[in-house]
Amino acid sequence: MSTPTVSGDRKIPVITKDLLDGDVNRWRRFGEVVPAGQSFRSDGTPDYGLFGPGSVTWEVMLHPATIVFESAAQGGIQFLYKPITAGIRDADPMSRKARAGRFTMFDFFERLQRNSGMHAPMWLGDTATATSMAAHLHRIHGHVQGPVIDPEDPSIGGYAAAEPRDAMWAAITEMHGILGIYENLAWHGDEPPRPLTDAQRDQYVLEMGPYLRLVGAEESEIPTTMAELDALYEKYWPYFGHSKSVFRDLETGVDMIEQYYAVGRENWDPSHAIVVEALEEVYQQWIEVMDAILPQRLQEAAGRSPETIAASAEIIRAREAEIREIQNPVNEARLMRLLWGPDGVDLIHNARRLQEAAPRL
Repeated sequence: MSTPTVSGDRKIPVITKDLLDGDVNRWRRFGEVVPAGQSFRSDGTPDYGLFGPGSVTWEVMLHPATIVFESAAQGGIQFLYKPITAGIRDADPMSRKARAGRFTMFDFFERLQRNSGMHAPMWLGDTATATSMAAHLHRIHGHVQGPVIDPEDPSIGGYAAAEPRDAMWAAITEMHGILGIYENLAWHGDEPPRPLTDAQRDQYVLEMGPYLRLVGAEESEIPTTMAELDALYEKYWPYFGHSKSVFRDLETGVDMIEQYYAVGRENWDPSHAIVVEALEEVYQQWIEVMDAILPQRLQEAAGRSPETIAASAEIIRAREAEIREIQNPVNEARLMRLLWGPDGVDLIHNARRLQEAAPRL
């Protein structure tokens, strides 16, 4: 980092390309990761972690479209689960820095940037690697709890990110967002995206089981088919939706997103332009597309009109050239490093080699 600008009692960072890219420590939390298949279980068989070669999950997760869109999709779907939004509002370092007047757009980008790469060890590492990262995330989320999700709807109570309900939904929304990417945006050469078969979709949900157990979900609630997942959404539907009141600071009433941008402007340095450009490339320009890939009911929860929902396929089709371009090999390699980090890149390449050698879907 270059010498920071000083504004009052604030030090405003100067952002360089090297700082934007980050080194391995931006994502790594517990020593070197061990890729799936590069360690062995007690019976001498390779330890492929939670999913492994031949799984529907890896087929979906390892596609270039997933690699470049995962962070944007996760952000889109998780803001619809009100307890996650409340946790970000109250306890996320971004929000704390914004309230203190120290937030910059680099904080926003770095938070988004770490989404994919800090999940990669759980999805693509061996069992010990997955368990270590899950334990780390459980620890840091332990303080993310509060008695109020929505001050205008106290009936839904509070939230606790490390407890079974909210940990389960954080994981499910991640995996559901990835499925939406694959089925709507994943080009196969010149062949357009194609949905999984009903049997493959059920298998995908079934394969969520080990991940949901890892994060601490209640065993009785873990779905095994798409129908069971739909029923789980129905059970917890009061917690879904785009409510402006959930975004408002409980003490000041200020919308947290508006506060991010306001404080970001106050702490602006010309070097931050590369951050805004990166955010535009990987997140901002895709917001409407990420809404369009959601299942209809989640689009309704996002407040999209019936006409807009009906036009989802057209919204995606209108961006076809850009969607294909961003997942080409050159762009994918660049964004893989930017969003998944050095360990994530290694984990992806290892898993792809294993998946390529397994029976194809």
